[in-house]
Amino acid sequence: MGSFKRVALILCFMLIFTMMFTGCGKNALTKVTVAEVTHSVFYAPQYVAITQGFFEEEGLSVDLINGQGADKTMTALLSDQVDIGFMGPEASVYVYNQGKDDYAVNFAQLTQRDGSFLVAREPMPNFKFEDVIGKTIIGGRKGGMPEMTLEYVLKSNKVVPGKDVNVRTDLQFAVMAGAFKGGEGDFVTLFEPVASLFEKEKAGYIVASIGEAGGYIPYTCYSSKKSFIEKNPETIQKFTNALYKGLQWVEAHSPEEIANAIAPQFPDADLKVLTNVAKRYKDQDTWKPDLVLTKEGLNHMMDIVELAGELDQRAPYDKIVITEFAKEAMRANK
Repeated sequence: MGSFKRVALILCFMLIFTMMFTGCGKNALTKVTVAEVTHSVFYAPQYVAITQGFFEEEGLSVDLINGQGADKTMTALLSDQVDIGFMGPEASVYVYNQGKDDYAVNFAQLTQRDGSFLVAREPMPNFKFEDVIGKTIIGGRKGGMPEMTLEYVLKSNKVVPGKDVNVRTDLQFAVMAGAFKGGEGDFVTLFEPVASLFEKEKAGYIVASIGEAGGYIPYTCYSSKKSFIEKNPETIQKFTNALYKGLQWVEAHSPEEIANAIAPQFPDADLKVLTNVAKRYKDQDTWKPDLVLTKEGLNHMMDIVELAGELDQRAPYDKIVITEFAKEAMRANK
């Protein structure tokens, strides 16, 4: 009986130890809350980093929130509702120019083109941008990167917004698709997979890629408040490391493999749609290979914002951009 009690006691201690060890392992993950400007296949490397466990490898647990627009995403960041904001870097320029002491600093650039597509009500296989003359495009929030890039593309094709075409800027990002489906506008710009789902439902037809037409633009970046980066450099580094692993994974895998990897993030889209979208984004060289937001890139983005009449003063590169985390992620994950 004595031996039995000793064995039982040993097993009991082993069970308690195992439970404590497992619990400590889970608690070791640092929670990071991220607001993304929208939920789109456009950001596939981020979702791959989640589903393939790259954030967990770095000791992070990432909680994603759909900010539904750069303005709302930046508000969430500045009000400490989230740790990291994922949006166009124009938002950090606006905030810096407002004179805030604890402004947003960009530490990694994920996309290098616009991710939206121009959607029409009927198929237009021979579409040219001059076909929008006299029409109405639902373009998104005034001062937002999608709307300003659309204006940049139109002007580059000698179509003047407000004169040749009516670009609506009175609708928030989150309601653009619903407004178009409800009968408003002749064209709308939509991100994926929404644009392809419109085609599947015959609610609209993709006629042009704004990303292809617009060329290189530092379109979507990760930023945190200056104070958060100063207090949590290890967390920012780990986050950037995981993101870079996701980027490398996407570069090394096929659209079909990417679609399977990100499918849990898009339960309403079938694998065929996700595969086509992943191929479309990959073919147009959507993702920046090195995550570094360069001075030339930021200046080009500010050129576009100025052209849209939304920028009175340029923000200094060395204040709103930090590149050391992206460079270290590349060095550590060659």
